[in-house]
Amino acid sequence: MGLDIRWPMGLLLLALGVILAGYGVVSDPAIYARSLGINMNLWWGLVMVACGAVMLALARRATPR
Repeated sequence: MGLDIRWPMGLLLLALGVILAGYGVVSDPAIYARSLGINMNLWWGLVMVACGAVMLALARRATPR
């Protein structure tokens, strides 16, 4: 069966991670007062980008040549 779910999942995580991290970079630091000043949008965006990159790397590695 030729269905590999890693391609769309990797692209989705990568795209959403870039959007979330971008929002974390440009947002007002005052909104992070409740999270002890930690920019949660930036950090979780970077985690999502890393997970998306790993998924895409695994999908590329598993693709038959």
